[in-house]
Amino acid sequence: MPFYLPRSVRSIGRLQTVARVLAHHGFGHLVERLHLASHLPLASRWRAVTPTTEDTGPRAIGRRMVAVCEDLGPTFVKLGQLLSTRPDLLPAATILELQRLQDRVAPFPTAEARKIIERELGQPVEAGFRGLTDEPFASGSIAQVYHAQTVDGRPAVVKVKRPGIEELVRLDLTILRWLSDGLERAIPELHVYRPRIILEEFERTIQHEMDFVYEASSISRFVQAFEGDEQIRIPQVLWELTGRNVLTMERVVGTPLREYLLLAEDERTVDPRMIANALAEAFFKQYFELGLFHADPHPGNVFLTPDQRLGLVDFGMVGQVDDELAGQLAVALIATINKEIDVIIDVLADLGAIAPDSDEHLLRRDLRDLLDKYYGLPLWRLNLQTIFLEMTEIMRQRKITLPRDFVLLGKSLVMVTGVALQLDPQLNLLELLKPRIFALVRQRFGPSRVLKAAGMSGWHFLNILKNAPRQARNMLRRMSQGQWQVNVRHQNLDHLASELDRSSNRLAFAVIIAATIVGSSMIISSPPDRESILGVPLPALGLAGYVFAGIMGVALVWAIWRSGKMS
Repeated sequence: MPFYLPRSVRSIGRLQTVARVLAHHGFGHLVERLHLASHLPLASRWRAVTPTTEDTGPRAIGRRMVAVCEDLGPTFVKLGQLLSTRPDLLPAATILELQRLQDRVAPFPTAEARKIIERELGQPVEAGFRGLTDEPFASGSIAQVYHAQTVDGRPAVVKVKRPGIEELVRLDLTILRWLSDGLERAIPELHVYRPRIILEEFERTIQHEMDFVYEASSISRFVQAFEGDEQIRIPQVLWELTGRNVLTMERVVGTPLREYLLLAEDERTVDPRMIANALAEAFFKQYFELGLFHADPHPGNVFLTPDQRLGLVDFGMVGQVDDELAGQLAVALIATINKEIDVIIDVLADLGAIAPDSDEHLLRRDLRDLLDKYYGLPLWRLNLQTIFLEMTEIMRQRKITLPRDFVLLGKSLVMVTGVALQLDPQLNLLELLKPRIFALVRQRFGPSRVLKAAGMSGWHFLNILKNAPRQARNMLRRMSQGQWQVNVRHQNLDHLASELDRSSNRLAFAVIIAATIVGSSMIISSPPDRESILGVPLPALGLAGYVFAGIMGVALVWAIWRSGKMS
């Protein structure tokens, strides 16, 4: 079903802004093909339909996409950041540019933040906090973050949602739904990028990010999973000081792992091998046991605390691994280790990642070449980031669209193992992985799991048999009463109707121009006994008709040329 844009003043105004920014940064062809040129000022329409002379390589397109996102504000910045996590959809050079999108905007006044805290918590700020800094230490498009101290003396971090952000995001999502629908219908060559699927993922992600209760619940699951762990520390959520628009948690004090990696060996007071092992174990536990994982584990989000534990912070980006995805991941890893290409392709098919027009023969060849290239190399010689990019490039070229959580897991795994190997090049990651992988496979294909699956399948089958006679009877009754209906859903006929209207209008316009020319010719050639009409000399009246017809003719030719259908 096509999505229709509500015709409100705000939506039309925002759409005009989007069209103007796209045209300004060299995406005029999209403006034209999405029929947005009418939303541009007259002076800008020529630029919109003129082919760009700028570089159209992946890197240049990425730079222009970054400029568009920055000009259009928070929602589009977040969309650009989400696209930067999909190397299976966009070229590596474009991803590299999108990764430079910085979610930093000017902070809103702290006085406004204090009002939001008081309104959310239903009490004065002083009732919950002994101290709240006057300025935020971080400010993003969704929220800004303060250091604070609770009334009982605990160091805390307070995250406050930006006022008015939900209304802006809601409006932009409406625009994006309409645009993604237009991209699917009007530009078939963009189908490979799955605009609607990307938008659905983005809408779910940004809605979760704007609801701090969702983030707080995720953090609490991490806290529970690592409770009693002597190597990992997760900050506690202070629920009495948390709501939908305010999130308060303990502050993790320590040295960022990013700074620890820069220290010389004789300056390190903690054994790097211990850190590497703890980091790898913590994330393998998240991937294969918890079913929830930190999706942005760069060294700036990992702290080395004074008691020599690893503290994880910033849970704004979290991925999920359900039983099905975990099982497929385990099978894929085992198949990769054993070079079973057909099993890997079966896993991709089970995930629904293979498009109908994908060439499985070429995919099989590319995967075999990739495995042959790196097979047998020691782990410390492998550049996992490069391997991950090469693999996702194969997925993109062969039209394989992986589930977002699968891609996030891959990126998180590459990031964690890369840091762990940087700390301890001799760390045997396969020895850490194997027990969890085989345990997961045993759990997935064990007798109890198989019996449970067989029982559910049997129940579904019996339910079908039970309901089939009643459904058949109802269908026959509707047919006998003449209530049987066949619904036909058309696609793209609305665009065809629009084109027919445009063509008929141009034809009527041409007829008017021709009639004006004929009438002007008759006036000029009229008998000399009539010299004027209503005081206007006939030659002047005929000349005015010619001028009018000429202007209208030029306008008609311009409209046809602009549509790209001169021939």
